[in-house]
Amino acid sequence: MNDAPDASEDRGADVDDLLDQLQELQETVDSPDEQREVAEAMHLAAGLSSAGVLGEHIQKYTTRDVAEAFVGAVIFAVPLLVEDGVNQIAAHFVNTQVAGVPLFFLVNAAFVATMTYGLVYWADIQNVEKRKPLFGVLPRRLVGILTVAFGTAALMMVLWGRIDVQADPFVSVARVSVVWALAAFGAALGDILPGESEGENIADVVDEYT
Repeated sequence: MNDAPDASEDRGADVDDLLDQLQELQETVDSPDEQREVAEAMHLAAGLSSAGVLGEHIQKYTTRDVAEAFVGAVIFAVPLLVEDGVNQIAAHFVNTQVAGVPLFFLVNAAFVATMTYGLVYWADIQNVEKRKPLFGVLPRRLVGILTVAFGTAALMMVLWGRIDVQADPFVSVARVSVVWALAAFGAALGDILPGESEGENIADVVDEYT
């Protein structure tokens, strides 16, 4: 008879649950070697929790989160800045239109937003809470990540001479959007991986002055 716990029952477990189970296991084992192994596992689990690696509950969205998103966006955007394939993809976005609508450009933008949302709120890398969404719908953290990533991609492409600011604006935006796709991924990871940041919640600061 298989006494293993049902995997569906463990989906909501966090590090505290894991530590409780390890504590119970430590009380049942008799061998010194087994007790030592359980103690090491408990120490590792506690370290992961304090480092924000496993399931930390993130509530605040601070200026430090913005800075972390910026760093993540830069790291992930740099490899694309030296690739000429960015211009080819952007040309595809600009030239492929249906009834005058740049369909693939819009689909790419929707994909980036959906991917970022899924990474932050669905992937269970961290337990990220949605607090005070903009207009009651848009999560502030999602808007912040996407905005930081797009601004970072645009700034770096201008600084590195990868777009001509005097050229067709839509061509420039299309090129930025290609780099934005990867920059948003890096910005999301840079924001949530370190766990909850120190500092005052941006939403609370905005509400205080509005």
